[in-house]
Amino acid sequence: MSGIRPAFDAVIAQLTAPGAPFELVGSDESGHYYRNAPANLAEALAVARQHGDRDFLVYEGERRSFNELMDEADAIGAALQARGVRPGDRVALAMRNYPEWMAVFIGVVSVGAVIVPVNSWGKPADIAYTVGDCGAHLVFCDQQRYEGVAPLFRDKGVEAIIARPTNAQDINGLSAFVADTRGRAPAPVEIDPEELAMIMYTSGTSGKPKGAASTHRAICQAIYNMELAAAAAAMSNPEAIATMMQRGFEPTSLLAVPLFHVSGCHAQFLANLRAGRRIVMMYKWDVDKAMEQIEKERVTSLNAAPSMLLDLLEDPRFGQASTHSLFSLGIGGAATPPKVSKLLHEKLPQNFSGTGWGMTETNAQGASLTGKAFHSRPGSAGLPHPIVDIRICDEEGKVLSQGDTGEIWVRSCANIREYWHRPEVNAEEIRDGWLKTGDIGYLDDEGFLFLADRAKDMIIRGGENIYPVEIENELLELDEVKEVAAIGLPNERLGEEVAVVVHLHEQGSLGVEQLLEHARNKLAAYKVPTRVFFSEEALPRNATNKILKTELKTKYAAPPRGNS
Repeated sequence: MSGIRPAFDAVIAQLTAPGAPFELVGSDESGHYYRNAPANLAEALAVARQHGDRDFLVYEGERRSFNELMDEADAIGAALQARGVRPGDRVALAMRNYPEWMAVFIGVVSVGAVIVPVNSWGKPADIAYTVGDCGAHLVFCDQQRYEGVAPLFRDKGVEAIIARPTNAQDINGLSAFVADTRGRAPAPVEIDPEELAMIMYTSGTSGKPKGAASTHRAICQAIYNMELAAAAAAMSNPEAIATMMQRGFEPTSLLAVPLFHVSGCHAQFLANLRAGRRIVMMYKWDVDKAMEQIEKERVTSLNAAPSMLLDLLEDPRFGQASTHSLFSLGIGGAATPPKVSKLLHEKLPQNFSGTGWGMTETNAQGASLTGKAFHSRPGSAGLPHPIVDIRICDEEGKVLSQGDTGEIWVRSCANIREYWHRPEVNAEEIRDGWLKTGDIGYLDDEGFLFLADRAKDMIIRGGENIYPVEIENELLELDEVKEVAAIGLPNERLGEEVAVVVHLHEQGSLGVEQLLEHARNKLAAYKVPTRVFFSEEALPRNATNKILKTELKTKYAAPPRGNS
């Protein structure tokens, strides 16, 4: 047994003891939670005011202080109340990474309404489905999203407000929305910790997104847990922290992942807002722009998917003076490829990096490891967090012995309360407080979590979850297609890439380009297959007539040779 686990346990015990800042209460039977965590998000985010006029957000030449962002949020909250929005009402947020995304989020939750972040990478129909499913009557969009969804909303009683409209005088613009409430704060409202704060959509077994509904208490416990994890990592790695402080750079995060994911929303936006750390935000990932921002703003940390880190670490400019400030790399969204760890050792020998495992349904909480633990346990997702209980179960839900591989079940005060309006899914996936994650893994003899596989054939491309049935259903619309299977094949940069295996009614009746053109017209760009295989034989199936995708992955996993 290594000395890492006992040393880490000692730090956790110190931080969570009675009277300590992160005091744990509860029991082994019912689960634990932090006594001192904020009761609701309005309370949790109000501490941003303590950081005053210091820069919080840098975005393409724009700068916002903590106070300026909170003032924007106040005006939005007051305008929402003036429009009749009340606690419990759902308000959707469908835009790419803009400063207004953050202001709207704070404004909505501060008046007790339920924020619904929408995956803005989707097609207009995808966005409209999410807005309709959650029952929102008000949605904040950027101009591009507005142009796509506005026609779909006209007869459905949904009002759309445009952040950064092409026409600054647009009556549907955000400026017009807050014209009468600038400089005002919303009226205080009582927010029960057990009331819903957010519905964040995630793919489900039907192929349609499911609304993962979280309470104020769950999200506040999650944020507080991230603060505990940061404190524990610092105490466990004093040499790394000393080195980082000696460099003298202001703690600054580069936010290059979507805010509509828990990795962008919780782990970066909300965590940094409370901690007083500066964020440099990108509209979307671009390695050239990232290098520019790291040099210009002296970025010290970056949390990203493995494919993004490969872009950065393989850039010939990395390691030169321009990236000297960067010290901490957080890896999430997909399993960490060995190549990332190797490049970290080569290009950033002094680093305070880490990884972890969590999901939308756990508000990004689960397990993590940073610093020495990260480098000593390659391939591990980390140690379970103090408020997270993990057990490994077989297909019938029986708890397996330590070291055995099975489905990961999680119990935590940070878990979602329910899937929105999905009673049948709730009954199946949430049992006696335990959430079936659909991920496969095991706990080793020291309690470190390792991910072995993913259930339900989910494809994870560059940190984006893609559900195969959506792709399959669209391609089956082609008359020539008899059957099709969408699978994820290994890709060094993206983790996985989307491939389809197609069996036609008549061999040669459909070409690759015809199929891809159909896919481009029907699917979001990141869901369009990058590899296409035509099978002369029927696809392999089991006794229940389900396609054996494991066999297909094995058969087609070899690197591509010319055209598929």
